[in-house]
This record gives sequence, C-alpha cells and structure tokens, in this order.
Amino acid sequence: MATLVLPQNWSSTLRPVKTRVRSTTVCSVSIANANPNVRNADIVIVGAGVAGLATAVALQRVGIESLVLEQAESLRTGGTSLTFFKNGWKVLDAIGVGAQLRSQFLEIQGIVVKSEDGRELRSFKFEDEDPSQEVRAVERRILLETLANQLPSNAISFSSKLKDIETSESGDTILRLVDDSQISCKIVIACDGLRSPVAKWMGFPDPRYVGHCAFRGLGYYPNGQPFELKVTYVYGKGVRAAYVPVSPTKVYWFVCFNSPSPGPKITDPSMLRQETERLVKNWPPELLNIIKSSPDDTIIRTPLVDRWLWPGISPSASKGKVVLVGDAWHPMTPNLGQGACCALEDAVVLTRKLAEAIKLGTSTVEDAFRSYESERWARVFPITVRANLVGAVLQVENSVVCSLRDNVLVPKLVKLGSMLEHTNFDFEPLQFEDAI
Repeated sequence: MATLVLPQNWSSTLRPVKTRVRSTTVCSVSIANANPNVRNADIVIVGAGVAGLATAVALQRVGIESLVLEQAESLRTGGTSLTFFKNGWKVLDAIGVGAQLRSQFLEIQGIVVKSEDGRELRSFKFEDEDPSQEVRAVERRILLETLANQLPSNAISFSSKLKDIETSESGDTILRLVDDSQISCKIVIACDGLRSPVAKWMGFPDPRYVGHCAFRGLGYYPNGQPFELKVTYVYGKGVRAAYVPVSPTKVYWFVCFNSPSPGPKITDPSMLRQETERLVKNWPPELLNIIKSSPDDTIIRTPLVDRWLWPGISPSASKGKVVLVGDAWHPMTPNLGQGACCALEDAVVLTRKLAEAIKLGTSTVEDAFRSYESERWARVFPITVRANLVGAVLQVENSVVCSLRDNVLVPKLVKLGSMLEHTNFDFEPLQFEDAI
C-alpha cells in the first residue's frame, strides 16, 4: 500500500486503515490525547443527515476517512421520502449506492397535473419529453441506513451535539460538545441542516420563512398501492398537493398551504391529520384516501424556508478550514425537488476539491473550499431563487390568476423539458486511487 502524501501545511498524525468498500490509505481519527475529554480528528463532519453521510461516503470512495458527529442517539430516520431526479441518481451512482436503492423504489414515468375539482390539466411522459430523466421517491430512512452502512462501524459518533465552536491559535478548529468533551479538528464539514450552529458561527442569518407550510406523509397499502407510476399534482387556490408512488406498498404525499406565520409546532398526529384533511376535503377522493392510509408516525408539518446567497453580501461558504454543505449553506424550498439533490451534488464536488488538495497537493484546503464555493454558488443560487418563485406562483389565491394558470399556463405553455432543465448536472468522476 502506497503512502499518503499531504501538502506541507498539513500537520496531523495519520495511520493507514482499510474500509469495507475499498482497500486504500485514509485520513483517520486519533483518540489519543493528554486530556481524556479531548479528541483529535483530521476531518469531522457535523450532522449525519443526507448531506453528512453522502459526504462521508464520497470521501471514503477516494480514500479519505472522516468522523461524523450526530446529536441524536441514532440515525434520525423519521420523515417521509425524498424525490431524486437524474442529477441525484448520478451522484448516488458515483458514491456506490445507486443500484442498491433503485432495487427498492419505483421509477416514475411521468407527471399529471389536475385542478382541485379533479379535472386533468396536463399530462407528461418523461420518455417523450426527456428520455434521460430518472425520477424515484426514496424513503428517507432507507436512504440514511444505506449510506451509513457504507461506512466503518465507528465512523459515526452518536449523542454528539455541538455546543460551541472556535479556532485555536494553531489554526485547528475546536468543537465543544454538550457533554463538555472537545474535538480538535484539522477540517470541519458542516452538514448540520437548516438551523446550523456552524453556519450561525460563520455569520449566516437563520433561513427565511417564505409564507407557506407543508403537511407530508407516507400512505401505506399492505396489499399493494393502486396508483400509476406518475407524480400527480393538484392545484387549488392558496393550497396545492401532490402524491407519488414510492414502492409497491407506499405512496408519498404533501399538502402545501399559505400561512402568514410558521405557527406553533404540532406533534399530535390526530391534529395533523385533521388539519390536512380539512384543507383538501372537497378535492379528488384519492388524495384523502392516501392521507387516511398514512400511519400516524409518518405525518409531519414543516414551514418552508430558504436562504438567498447574495453575491458580495452573504458570508462565504467557508471560514478557514470550516465549510458548509447542503441545507446548512443553501436551504431551499422543495418546489423543484432539488434540496436533497443539490446536497448530493455538494458532496461530490467538495470531495473532489478536497481530495485534490490533500492527496495531490495541487492547492491548499482553504483554496479548495473557495473553489467549491465558486462552482456550487453558480448552481445553487439560481435554483434557490427559481424554487421560491415557482412556489409563489403555485400558491396564489387570486381566482383570476388561478384560472389563468389552470386554463392557459399549465395546459398550453408549460414544457416539461424546460421545467426540468435544472436536473442536468455533470461532474468529474471520483477517481484518485492512482494518486495514493
């Protein structure tokens, strides 16, 4: 096995280990320290959600190990499902989990748009509009478990909630956890979600509420779900909904509605179900039936938020050797189905930049982070803005505007190819084995 060569400005103790995926040299975690409450780590990823685990798996694919911190006692597998388009599947293939996930989830063939009275406004087939498209809804639980299973058993540190962060005189980053333990890190990759403490430390404001909330759920049909392999959208006045088959027995759905404020957090399943059914009680009956078929623990309510990364105004995505990924940096509304897809894109782009810096020595880590930000900003900022504007158009309450949407815009003007243009994404393969 060849020796891992680091840039001259990289100072750490490393040891070669073998992962379950590849036999390769990796950057490892050292627990040894004079203070038993302090650990030393080369690379720490904060957050074991989609972005964090995908980044850890991508890094492992190029021979770089990381320690993932998760504040919960186990993987946070709650929630419903995530819809991945072809850009997301390209990344899942690149990090080695695409085939395993495809075998468990249905491929969607097209889109149907209906009005709240059940009238079909438009129907699209992907094979006619975009033959390269691939759409599947993936259960969040299975996605996280699949990603976590690619990592060594000690790669995720649970019950590790971040309390504070600072930069030491030596340039390392000190992470203090709520149990008063500390981790001294060479690199920190923050994948800690919408309310990221790391992003706040870097000067980012909280994400902005956009005026809509969404109920989500997962209908369960033990004897087989009866729906076509299409995403069905239903548009009303200030309320819209959709449902899509996930697997032979499950159907994902959401109901999005206008609200002047996010409102109080509701956890009572009966209240969540009651409010959701009230919003669509006079809509096509299949939607109500899916909601009624959803187990209590799958129904959630969330406010929709985003953050616009204004050039020259917003803070940088990195600070020294600390960098943001996914929702921690660029939260976006789900109107284009690109939040998770863009987080996956972040993971592979950052991995390539970081591997070039660490393994090839072609740049410093700080330069790699700046290059990552430049490349990803040009992609995620327009998608964030577009997702917001699409949601604003679809959530209108004005009867005249809704009539124009339902009778002219959707039936006659909308083209699926242009609607999904943002799912086109290419990236360089993650191949650095020869340089190790």
